[in-house]
Amino acid sequence: MSEQLKVPTMAQCMAEGRQPEILFWVGAAGSYDDRAKKITRAFVKILNMANVDFAVLGTEESSTGDVAKRAGNEFLFQMQAVTNIEVLNAYEVKRIVTACPHSFNTLKNEYPELGGHYQVQHHTEFINDLLKSGKLKIGNASQLKGNRITFHDPCYLGRGNNIYEAPRDLLKSLGVEVVEMKRNRQTALCCGAGGAQMFKEPEKGDKDINVLRTEDALETQSNIIATGCPYCNTMMTDGVKAKEKEDSVQVLDIAELIANSLD
Repeated sequence: MSEQLKVPTMAQCMAEGRQPEILFWVGAAGSYDDRAKKITRAFVKILNMANVDFAVLGTEESSTGDVAKRAGNEFLFQMQAVTNIEVLNAYEVKRIVTACPHSFNTLKNEYPELGGHYQVQHHTEFINDLLKSGKLKIGNASQLKGNRITFHDPCYLGRGNNIYEAPRDLLKSLGVEVVEMKRNRQTALCCGAGGAQMFKEPEKGDKDINVLRTEDALETQSNIIATGCPYCNTMMTDGVKAKEKEDSVQVLDIAELIANSLD
């Protein structure tokens, strides 16, 4: 699949004397985590199918500094952020789309005070715009017909930035039954990865948060748990394994569900 994908870099675009409309910010998970790379590929497939003029930074992209900031290392965050801002501003980047709500939140809300001013969108918002404008058409969603899907709201997308409808609109466009968990939208429960918790063992307690959240999802009797964040994807996948339901329940990013319906 990767051979057919066109992924130009900003450096290549500059060498050709052109400015792409969109910078796709891949993020650390989407670059290095084997599971999250599938989300990256799915989103690139969508960009290619819709003929979106985009580029990535490639090796020039560094961590947004989200994890450093959440863990309390403001100094490291500012170092990482300023480095990225210098690169982005040198390329005169105006619009950024990312599949990671952590990158989205940091680029959108925390980079401006350090000199980074960009129009930032989450990939679910961007894909939804492509569908509404007719640049993208859902073709083969028949394989999903009859599926029950529940959507887990990522904290930095939902409560952090008030984006609830775009991901749900996309799921509904697939003609599936969307079932809400008892805790959804403003009352959604965290998957347990945010705030740099992803990189440490959980504190002692009765139950890991990701298992508790997975139980919310399993209660809906859905056979697909849809996510819009690579961290949520990992935590929910681990939760499904902990409940020994991996044979009957899949955890998929919305970009993957859309990309699979474009064939």
